[in-house]
Amino acid sequence: MTQYGFFFDMNRCYACQACSIACKDWNEIEPGAEKWMTVYEWEGGTFPNLRLHSLAFSCAHCENPACVAACESGALYKEEEYGAVLVDQDKCTGCRQCYDACPYGAPKFATDEPTAKMSKCTMCVDRLAEGKQPACTMACPLRAFDFGPLDELIEKYGDVRYCEGMPGPDATSPAFLIWNPREKTPLVPYDVKEAIALNQQRGDLGTMFESEEDLTVFEEGTIGRDGLKMKHSSNIELMRATRNDMA
Repeated sequence: MTQYGFFFDMNRCYACQACSIACKDWNEIEPGAEKWMTVYEWEGGTFPNLRLHSLAFSCAHCENPACVAACESGALYKEEEYGAVLVDQDKCTGCRQCYDACPYGAPKFATDEPTAKMSKCTMCVDRLAEGKQPACTMACPLRAFDFGPLDELIEKYGDVRYCEGMPGPDATSPAFLIWNPREKTPLVPYDVKEAIALNQQRGDLGTMFESEEDLTVFEEGTIGRDGLKMKHSSNIELMRATRNDMA
């Protein structure tokens, strides 16, 4: 078996959701939390060292998938041609043991009802059989994705399979490579204290904030998404954690 996989460049993605929408369109998935391709967004740091992050992730199609081992009904299996992890919904009982086992939250459910059956990314094996790329990788306008045999991707991009906030790759060997964010280089140097002073003033309306600490020090919970979270307790929580309301 040749293991196929994904490469994702975090520096190119700006969370346009094109990959998520293309996935839903191709697979005829209704709007809502059943997002086989999910775009996670979070922020780190404070002014002036603020950094926005985005990660478009569907399924890692792991070489040692924890979900397959956890499925007691035998609904999950790893197909032989591409190494894709697939689900037989006729066998799925909706027990969600696969979701509990998967460190990445890749199994998806259309509703929170206990009888809802699991669905997930198929690696677009139907498209691969026709010599096409997955719908998500083809839809990205900035070409943040690449797809192909995992060994070829590793030779081309290196073998990094996580970003900050993701589970460690050792347990499941995900077929998902990542280029992490590069260090930011200011294009236009500026005086930070002067910028703070200018933004503080609102003329007759008074000041927007009282001190520099008001821009740099926040109580815990003030920033809604200050880290990557890939698993959620409900579909409502998933929808709140991902900006996309359309897909």
